[in-house]
Amino acid sequence: MIDPVIASRLQFAVTTIVHIIFPVMSMGLAPFLVYFTWKEIRTDEQVYEQLRTFWTKIFAISFVVGTVTGIVLEFGFGTNFAAFSTTAGELFGGPLALEGMMAFMLEATFLGIFVFGRDRVSDRLYMLSSVLVGLGTWLSAVWILVANSWMQTPRGYEMATKNGHPIVTLVDPIAAYANPRFPWMFVHMQNAAVLSVALFLTGVAAYFVWTNRDTEFWRTTMKIGLAALLVTAPFQAIHGDAYGRHVAETQPQKFAAMEAQYETDSAVGLKLLAVPTSLDDITDPHADDLFVVELPFVASLLASGSDPGATITGLNDIDSEQPPVAIVFWAFRAMVGLGTWFIVLAFWGGYRWLQGDLFEDDLLAKAFAGSSVLGIFTVELGWIVTEVGRQPWVIQDVMKTHAGVSSSLSGTHALATLIGFVGVYAALLVLYWYVVVRLIREEAPTRPPASKRETTVPEEVVPSDD
Repeated sequence: MIDPVIASRLQFAVTTIVHIIFPVMSMGLAPFLVYFTWKEIRTDEQVYEQLRTFWTKIFAISFVVGTVTGIVLEFGFGTNFAAFSTTAGELFGGPLALEGMMAFMLEATFLGIFVFGRDRVSDRLYMLSSVLVGLGTWLSAVWILVANSWMQTPRGYEMATKNGHPIVTLVDPIAAYANPRFPWMFVHMQNAAVLSVALFLTGVAAYFVWTNRDTEFWRTTMKIGLAALLVTAPFQAIHGDAYGRHVAETQPQKFAAMEAQYETDSAVGLKLLAVPTSLDDITDPHADDLFVVELPFVASLLASGSDPGATITGLNDIDSEQPPVAIVFWAFRAMVGLGTWFIVLAFWGGYRWLQGDLFEDDLLAKAFAGSSVLGIFTVELGWIVTEVGRQPWVIQDVMKTHAGVSSSLSGTHALATLIGFVGVYAALLVLYWYVVVRLIREEAPTRPPASKRETTVPEEVVPSDD
């Protein structure tokens, strides 16, 4: 029978990978919906009403499925990680409760007005509802990331014992909730969400332009998505560079795993391309055994912030168990590679836009269409680096992952919940994408918007030939 620790970790990994898709869609769409609503009210142009109406449907579906998968995901703490819940419950309870009471209630309440109230409330209240829906969405991320970032860089706590079980006692809420990792994770995650949705909007719109079914709706979607991509793609790289230095300072074993740096060395280059010289190196990618194309000194620059000759401590010299290096190394390579591609794509589109032939370049349209979901895929890779790179700790240097698994959980029960959770989440994912694709194909506007100022001459006043 399967090891309950392995089954529990697999279950949490799969359910999290599926769940993260829906918050990314809703968090990323929120600022676009605020912009569409503002433009609709300010300009009275009907294309913005079409944009707001259509993308609100995608937002609402993402919100509903994200809520369901998020709530069920939390059950996993009780079924499979009861020991972790007992140890960290006092600290985790606050952020999760605030996420439900503050963020979810705000988002759910005003989403009703935003979806159904356009003709029932004033423009000001409707605009306010769009802002508060977006605020609620982003506040959810605040509280979830407060909890997760504490697991990366725990602060403001003391360890105690209750009934023979170690528990975390919260002694300084500000230090705990405003821990060093939180601002890095929040900015990186929210920008990644907007970048992913900008890529999705641009990619879907480019597909319709490429297949000659473009309308003003899709052309406007493509321009707005590209404008957002031009801002978010370079910013993600700049912020990621600084974020890397923070990781090197606070979790050196994760940073060393990202570079497969086993031996302590100085003037280390950043590996842009890394190909194993033998199949054995795929699962154990020692830097010395890879064919690499690298930027000299850049890894040392990333780690230090200014010194190209800085020393990076290798995994063999870190007094801690090593994370699964291969997973972290390859996920990080893929994440950085795709992030670089997004910058190229953004500037390519920006150049075509300046040339006035944004909609005439079929190769660009194909590149955007083929990349439409790669932003979300890259977010998944980032979370793999974040979570797997922390292993074997579930709370860094406080509690190991195997110690957080429910002590009474048998292999049979763990396998049953694994099959059940994976089955339900897979079904929800398939259903979600079916509905989204169907909406895009069948309900996206296919005709130019009629002008609101267009007047219709009543039939009875049209002069007759008689």
